[in-house]
Amino acid sequence: MTVDQMLDHARAALTRIYAWQLPEALGRGAILVDIRPQAQRDREGTLPGALVIERNVLEWRLDPSSSARLALATDHDVEWIVVCSEGYTSSLAAASLQQLGLHRATDLVGGYQALKAAGLLAVAAGTAHFAREVAALASL
Repeated sequence: MTVDQMLDHARAALTRIYAWQLPEALGRGAILVDIRPQAQRDREGTLPGALVIERNVLEWRLDPSSSARLALATDHDVEWIVVCSEGYTSSLAAASLQQLGLHRATDLVGGYQALKAAGLLAVAAGTAHFAREVAALASL
């Protein structure tokens, strides 16, 4: 199997989200996860409101049965929307999450670059989970 075939196989199992669909998905409670490495986020920019979980620890942080899971990884019904720079690595990552039973995991078509082109980089900044995190940090 080639990497292109692997990507096609991964995407066949996903209901991918387009940038223009992201506000609605976040409104229903989906959580945006930025898997880009720190160096790439430094170069390209950040996504306010997105959870930053680098690719190498993604499954451990989002699997509800993992001892290293995040508090938001409550069960297998959480809708995770994974974003990378251009929407390639995120497809493979979302497919991996689905293999863990996170059946609502998907990715963003075109990734960070699509959000930037659509003027939606701050779309996740108003989400409930982001507001809770900001409030928690402000109380420290």
